[in-house]
Amino acid sequence: QVQLVESGGDWVQPGGSLKLSCAASGSLFSLSAMAWYRQAPGKQRELVAGIDRDGTIKVASSVKGRFTISRDNAKNTVYLQMNNLKPEDTAVYYCNRRPWGTAWSRESGSWGQGTQVTVSS
Repeated sequence: QVQLVESGGDWVQPGGSLKLSCAASGSLFSLSAMAWYRQAPGKQRELVAGIDRDGTIKVASSVKGRFTISRDNAKNTVYLQMNNLKPEDTAVYYCNRRPWGTAWSRESGSWGQGTQVTVSS
C-alpha cells in the first residue's frame, strides 16, 4: 500500500518562498509519475505541477516561472519549490503518485492528506 506524507506547508507573506516535500512509501517509486495538486476553499482541485519517471515536467500556467517540481528517487521524495508566493496560491497542497504516462488532465493514483499553504500579509 502506497503512503504519501506531505510536509512543508506554512503561513508566509506575499513574495515569500516555501518548499514542500512528499515522502512516498512502497516500491517502484522511480517508475511512477508524481504530481502536486492544490485545492483552495470553494474551488476544484487543480494540477500545480507534475514530473514523470523520465523527468518530463508539466507546470500550470498560473505558477510557471515561480514553482519548480523535482524528485529524488533515492529518497522516494518529490519536492515543490514555491517562490514569489501570492495570496491566490493559498490552498491545501496534495501529493499524488500516479502511473507513468497518465495524462496530466486526469486525476489518478494515490493521494496524501495534504498540507496547508497560506499566503497573506
